Amino acid sequence: MKLVTIYTGPLCNYCDAAKRLLARNNVEYKEINIATVEGAMEEMIKKANGKRTIPQIFFDDQHIGGYDETRALEKENKLLELLK
Repeated sequence: MKLVTIYTGPLCNYCDAAKRLLARNNVEYKEINIATVEGAMEEMIKKANGKRTIPQIFFDDQHIGGYDETRALEKENKLLELLK
């Protein structure tokens, strides 16, 4: 199983939805809150090719995108396959 990392922030409904999506698929993840972890926002932007919105989700070093992209993978039954 790949390491899932999700960059989140405070008062972010899409972040909460993404975490619920991962939880209902029994996917463990590492959460990095860009508001509380120094340098996390810059790290996220660099890894996400300049994207500044949250959440940003990664499977190992593969950038998946945000909530919408992750939800689309779930709907297409591709989410768990990508995590293998």
